[in-house]
Amino acid sequence: MAGGATSGGNAVTDTYKEARNWLLLPAWVTLSFLVLAPVLLMLVYSFLTKEFRGGVIWEFSLAAYDQFFFDRGLFGDDPAQIEWTYIAIFWRSIWQAGAATLLSLAIGFPTAYFIATRPEKQRVIWVFLITIPYWVNLLIRTVSMRFLLRDEGPLNSFFMATGLVDGPVHMINTNFAVQVGLFYSYLPFMVLPIYAAVERYNFTLSEAAADLYANKWITLRHIVLPAVKPGVIAGCILVFVPSLGSFLAPDLLGGAKNFMIGSLIEEQFKGNAGNWPFGAAASMILLTMVLIILVIYARAQARSDKEAG
Repeated sequence: MAGGATSGGNAVTDTYKEARNWLLLPAWVTLSFLVLAPVLLMLVYSFLTKEFRGGVIWEFSLAAYDQFFFDRGLFGDDPAQIEWTYIAIFWRSIWQAGAATLLSLAIGFPTAYFIATRPEKQRVIWVFLITIPYWVNLLIRTVSMRFLLRDEGPLNSFFMATGLVDGPVHMINTNFAVQVGLFYSYLPFMVLPIYAAVERYNFTLSEAAADLYANKWITLRHIVLPAVKPGVIAGCILVFVPSLGSFLAPDLLGGAKNFMIGSLIEEQFKGNAGNWPFGAAASMILLTMVLIILVIYARAQARSDKEAG
């Protein structure tokens, strides 16, 4: 059959084989200019020398990476010691992103399950309600969260009006405020992939487990969770990675004492006082850490698929 012969349900010819590369060309060009080129530019900048008035001098140097990991004193001639300041910022970023991921999973999974089990006509409304706040710019939403959490804000006013507290609870410029900001910013990234996975789940499996006297928790653990695992993992990655590099929530809700790696990188490219090579080096270290996490996940997933097959 010309252009569409099949054998056993599988296509043996490819109608677009000759045009495939041309059809993929726009995607490759877009990825090259918007993804690959900026990353390569940051990689090159990380090995250059800082220019005193901002920018870079095109002289090869490892000073940016040395500054990140080692403290050599004010004038750079002291014995090298580990620079714990930036390592602490990295660690704070990891645990804040991890906590935001766990909190999003704790709230997002039941929410996604609830939406996926509604009648089909209602699901669109629920998904709409989940996503509509995120039609507003992230900066505006983060500033609004700052207004909500401040000492004289609506949340504290509600607590004092109901007698829960005698005075305002200080929440702004704390790790708690950063955590709330991250959670609020990226919750839909957890809900939507899990919702898509649960929507495809075959609920007759849960009915079969109930017929075999399995309670709801056993069914959830041994039947539902393994089936929707890809959606859960995708949601965790989609929340953890952007939370790790976020700078709006730490800047506007956390203050100077709650710096995260995204804030550190952003500061290096501000004005004439910035250090572009150091910012680029921190970006490369962050990117490397994210890639390591993704590679570990990919290898674990491949091993799991191999064992299952």
